[in-house]
Amino acid sequence: MTIACFPARHIRNRNALRTPFYGKEELRVISLERFAEAWAEIRSWPGYARTPLISLPRLADRLGLGSIHHKDEGQRFGLKSFKALGGAYAVLRVVQRFLAERRGFPTIGAAALIAGDHRELCRDVTVACATDGNHGRSVAWGAHMFGCRCKIYLHENVSRVREVEISSYGAETVRVAGSYDDSVRQCASHAMANGWVLIADTSGGGGDPSIPSMVMQGYTVMAQEILDQLPGQAITHVYIPGGVGGLAAAVAAHLWESSGAQRPRIVVVEPSLADCIYRSIEAGEPTVVPGDVNTFMACLAAGEVSPLAWPLLKAAVDDVITLPDEASAETMRLLAGGASGDRPIVAGESGAAALAGLVASALDPVLSASLGLDLSSKIVVIGSEGATDEESYLRVVGEPSEAVQRRADATKPT
Repeated sequence: MTIACFPARHIRNRNALRTPFYGKEELRVISLERFAEAWAEIRSWPGYARTPLISLPRLADRLGLGSIHHKDEGQRFGLKSFKALGGAYAVLRVVQRFLAERRGFPTIGAAALIAGDHRELCRDVTVACATDGNHGRSVAWGAHMFGCRCKIYLHENVSRVREVEISSYGAETVRVAGSYDDSVRQCASHAMANGWVLIADTSGGGGDPSIPSMVMQGYTVMAQEILDQLPGQAITHVYIPGGVGGLAAAVAAHLWESSGAQRPRIVVVEPSLADCIYRSIEAGEPTVVPGDVNTFMACLAAGEVSPLAWPLLKAAVDDVITLPDEASAETMRLLAGGASGDRPIVAGESGAAALAGLVASALDPVLSASLGLDLSSKIVVIGSEGATDEESYLRVVGEPSEAVQRRADATKPT
């Protein structure tokens, strides 16, 4: 199989730090102490299992790299996305806080709430968020699991398939004209007016700034799983999809606090049409993408970096790469077919972005040298979602995701 090479823009972050010191400002957002709380709660949820970290040795050989491991978040809690870790965890914390502050109950664990304890009281809480699809699904799932009400705001480009899946958890959906960032602002305004709790994955839209931190802290569970799945192995690079930056900030912060100056090189991958992290790193400050940010990589269609994530991105992201939409579509097909003879993987539009960035990096001699990619490189790519829009997946790949997964299941993991 021929591997297509797509043009990539690259910027090196001149402000990135590679020191053992993890600063107080960053610790207020992400910390190992609060990770321990998220780790204990999330592992108690029904259906929890570490998502696969799939080795792609043949693709690594073709690209001249030491190893590639793909973290397959398409297997996460049946929601097909890493977002299941964040939004639902924040909903849990909000419900626990409500019961403690308003009703005088001590902290009640997730298991008790899932079992139905205090269900009538939990119905007094309404959570709300804006979404490109995956975050809203996680919040709706969490609200359903922990017994509160839920409102999800969708911009005009969110697919009908994603809306139906969100509604299946009992959430009320609201359509908003414009982009993701428009839906963020309208949801925040309505939440404030109605007394709802805003479960935002960005602090740019208002609301309680501690909640996006809870969302991001949930994502660190995935980062720890990676460390546990590669014990004693020195990861040299981690490729992570962009969006508002919450995932990249969470993973980078956890690896930094865990590994200090030996942390891996963090490379963020964005769509060329929604490159808010690239522009912000270039400017040295949060910078908005003007105009329409609608992209094939639907869950990365963000025009503004999360202000809460920004200090971590500025300090801990080493490089940013932007790619045309076609690169993600081609990588979806590459993974589905079994990259160079490796195990097939189901990856959605945004879930293929990180590997697309790695392929583009490795096939460009100048970029490869700039990023330090060679036979000693041990790389993890974050496959952030599976087929979260089945209609889109079928149109791009040419077969249902279930068929690809059956082939994958028949192939012994390596």
